[in-house]
Amino acid sequence: MSNNSVTSMSTLYNVAMVTVDNLPNDMLIISDIFSKIAEMHINIDMITQSPPYQGKLNVSFSMPQENIAKVIGLLNTYKGTVPNLRISIDSESTKISIFGEAMKEVPGVAARLFRLLAVNDAEVKLVTTSEVDISFLIYDKDTDRVASAIKKEFLI
Repeated sequence: MSNNSVTSMSTLYNVAMVTVDNLPNDMLIISDIFSKIAEMHINIDMITQSPPYQGKLNVSFSMPQENIAKVIGLLNTYKGTVPNLRISIDSESTKISIFGEAMKEVPGVAARLFRLLAVNDAEVKLVTTSEVDISFLIYDKDTDRVASAIKKEFLI
């Protein structure tokens, strides 16, 4: 079933996902973290945040795997001022993005993509979207299978 809603796909290898749990719902702290990462010349890509609950939230983001040690070192400096701060790293990931200008007018593209991921037994670690693209992080081992299935499903 093609409706040309998806016109291209990109794949980025060697991506890590960092999750910071129990952050205070304070944009100054969160902006400080991202500012310091930027000062280290590390590019952050996908960012998601959980809804605040009892004044705390969780933030996950993707970045080049090669910078894990630097980011862990930085985040550990916040443990003295942020009680119960937890940091987890999930590496060996690939980011796949699908794009299409028509996606904003075609319902069900995400549903088709999520079904495709389920049928191909691909665990999704992180998802971000806009009107014209969907990006998701999966295990490296699933990349070829998922990329082939996306090309077949959306005929790109």
